[in-house]
Amino acid sequence: MGYFLFIDESGQDHNASPYEVLAGVAIEDREIWPFIQQLHALEEKHFGMRVSAGELELKGKKILKAKVFRHAQQLDPFSLEERRNFAKSCLLKGNTRESPSRQELTALGQAKIAFVQDVLTLCAQNRVKAFASIVDVSAPRPAEREMLRKDYSYLFERYFYFLEDNQTAPMGGIVFDELEKSQSHILVDQMEKYFLQTTRGRARSSHIIPEPFFVHSDLTTLVQVADLVAYIISWGVQVGPMTTPARPELNDLAKQVCSLRYRASRERGTNENFCIWSFAVIDDLRPLSEQD
Repeated sequence: MGYFLFIDESGQDHNASPYEVLAGVAIEDREIWPFIQQLHALEEKHFGMRVSAGELELKGKKILKAKVFRHAQQLDPFSLEERRNFAKSCLLKGNTRESPSRQELTALGQAKIAFVQDVLTLCAQNRVKAFASIVDVSAPRPAEREMLRKDYSYLFERYFYFLEDNQTAPMGGIVFDELEKSQSHILVDQMEKYFLQTTRGRARSSHIIPEPFFVHSDLTTLVQVADLVAYIISWGVQVGPMTTPARPELNDLAKQVCSLRYRASRERGTNENFCIWSFAVIDDLRPLSEQD
């Protein structure tokens, strides 16, 4: 038995997003294909068709932007059947550039929100756990790029605790959304240095496979789920020292995402049961050697 952590990010372009988020969803290997099949069924349920294969990549910035919620509130909620039919018609008109009706736009907005709610419910039912490193966009950055950045190491630390706490002592793989080739090489080199040359990294390689996989997000369902989680955290979650106002329309989704967190406990100083949640909020990305 093993696990895979599918990772994506939100807010790294600094385009009005209040936080940079590196987020992952962890799922047991034998649960991956049943989960994907159930998610495809949810697409049919809400949109009357498969959408992640081309009609509508399941990215948070596309299906959870503020405009979607405004459209969804234009009219009273439709029944599931009406909403599905109108949503499908709206998507098909998008392919032909035909203007959709107000009913179709409203139904599509309602369908997108209901779909994400069901995806997060499906995650909980399949024991999927969410992990995240959350960084304020104004946080100081490290001067050098040779070592793995703190948001990555914090994410891997919490993934390691989750794996270590599992009675079967599973190994965990890491799957990233594909980066530009030079960036992928940099990240692979940084991960190799971390897992093979640092004391903590070597310890964590006992459960985490140091070499990651890179995939196309538009072809990999679980990376798209990680993107949804990252987006909701960036715009809707407030934990620990996060003070930037969240978008209130995301409150219910944020609660669902927070329910997917993993809670570990480790000895820290005199505290034998120090609580470590799988969401880490980081206010300074620099290593201690670069801080004043």
